[in-house]
Amino acid sequence: MKLYKIGNHVLLAICDTELLGKTLHQGKITFKITEQFYKGEEVEVDHAISMIEKSTIVNMIGENVVNKAIEKGYVHPEAVIRIEGIPHAQIVKL
Repeated sequence: MKLYKIGNHVLLAICDTELLGKTLHQGKITFKITEQFYKGEEVEVDHAISMIEKSTIVNMIGENVVNKAIEKGYVHPEAVIRIEGIPHAQIVKL
């Protein structure tokens, strides 16, 4: 989990640990799960998901984090895309 403060916004980047450093390809999509963007504090999934409340922008990838966000009602299942079968979702609060 990594938090960024950008002006009045807080961006939360979360991913499943085993995905760090991987690059996913599907059609014209190339999705890099870089340590520079995602690697921060290693926390339990529930803690990472709880940080959605304090964030205005969320970028998440991985079965564990996306499924927990769906379970908690932060993400609608139809808003999830899959890249090489890996779920990815974003939240933007305006």
